Amino acid sequence: MSPAWKETLPMKNSDAILSFVDDRAESLIALSDAVWEVPETNFEEIRSCALHTDKLVEEGFRVTRNVADIPTAVMGEAGEGGPVIAFLGEYDALPDLTNAAGATEHTPLPGNGNGHACGHNLLGSAALLAATALKNFLAAHKLPGRIRYYGCPAEEGGAGKAFMVREGVFRDVDAAISWHPLYFTGVFPPASLANIRLDFTFHGKAAHAAAAPFLGRSALDATELMNIGVNYLREHMLPSSRIHYAYLDAGGTAPNVVQARTTIRYVVRTLDLSELPPLLGRVRRIAEGAALMTETRVEERVISAMANLLPCPPLERLMQANLERLGPPPFDEDDRQFARAMQETFPKTDIASAFRMVGQDVALDRPLADFVLPASGTHASLGSTDVGDVSWTVPTVQALGATCAIGTQLHSWQMTAQGKSSIAHKGMVHVAKIMAMTGLDLILQPDLLAEAKADHAARLSAQPYETMIPADTRPSKD
Repeated sequence: MSPAWKETLPMKNSDAILSFVDDRAESLIALSDAVWEVPETNFEEIRSCALHTDKLVEEGFRVTRNVADIPTAVMGEAGEGGPVIAFLGEYDALPDLTNAAGATEHTPLPGNGNGHACGHNLLGSAALLAATALKNFLAAHKLPGRIRYYGCPAEEGGAGKAFMVREGVFRDVDAAISWHPLYFTGVFPPASLANIRLDFTFHGKAAHAAAAPFLGRSALDATELMNIGVNYLREHMLPSSRIHYAYLDAGGTAPNVVQARTTIRYVVRTLDLSELPPLLGRVRRIAEGAALMTETRVEERVISAMANLLPCPPLERLMQANLERLGPPPFDEDDRQFARAMQETFPKTDIASAFRMVGQDVALDRPLADFVLPASGTHASLGSTDVGDVSWTVPTVQALGATCAIGTQLHSWQMTAQGKSSIAHKGMVHVAKIMAMTGLDLILQPDLLAEAKADHAARLSAQPYETMIPADTRPSKD
């Protein structure tokens, strides 16, 4: 029996590369499901990376393990000569977001609590599917070109790609292609927030809180004063900037002890990489002021950092044209019924917000995206991604792939629940076709690639890239 994704393929899409995607789709869907079953977080993706590595070997790629000295990073290459086209994959999960597949209610699974609530099981598998199809196409037609798949760990805050960029992993790549699961299909808007994640640890002096508090110097007081200072700073920074914090160590559980040591983690985000150092400098001075006021000492440790996405209009126009030629994913009535059931688990405001975010009229009776976002589609909700650092290194483009019910929030149990559904599988295969078509165009039409590289070079000449990760900072499972 043919799988559901194959039975409903639109006949109009007869591009030669599409059949090469179809040939390997079932195998890569199985990879996605296998990765969903072993959710692992930042730099701990041992089994997930092994599954991708085994698939690369099986598909005939030349495999490089331990890329950038990161045990859970892998690269596969195939082909000879011509341009180097890279497909970026991810396979990291999130903590505390486990859920049973296909469940329309919150049903946590036993185990470590992790879950693929951002769809990265699909992300890596679709990117590898596109890479496999394109390398097979080139081999069948004896065309030059090197196709690479990069298995990139720790996108969820660990900035795996930023560390890989720092080590020169993408230096000889001509163009990079990736995607991200969502509830709409379109070109990923080339906008994200640059960020830096760092810990501030205050060192004070313990004392008996009742008998001799005057002998103590409270690290907890220093941390709270820092937070107050940062909260006042919010009025005087750009409205597009963001600052978040979380207590990692509040100094203990005994209120009758003056807390001698505390650690708080901050994430500082700005719309553009150039805005990040000045804002970070102000946060650092607030930390120093808090230490001065409390006669404590503060030290910091950078965990990770990411650049904002650098646009590449030539690649975005190319991907948009392929999206419009292929059309939306081939969802059917069973998919729509399941999507409606999922939508019952979250507020209607989530659905309305999803449409407004991309400049579309709200349609609460539309459970799945049966359309392609126009090129002018907006995306007002900005997060951060380490694809940004790659985009400052080589011309980069990303797609959005519809793999869930409209309104599903990323980083939610509902996203985890839909990760092995027919909707997810069809969306994954569909976006793999978009990526493979885009990669093939860049190989067959050198002028397109040259235009993209010229645009990229012009942007870098106006604002060079410099990583915010210190040279001595190593990838951290924290």
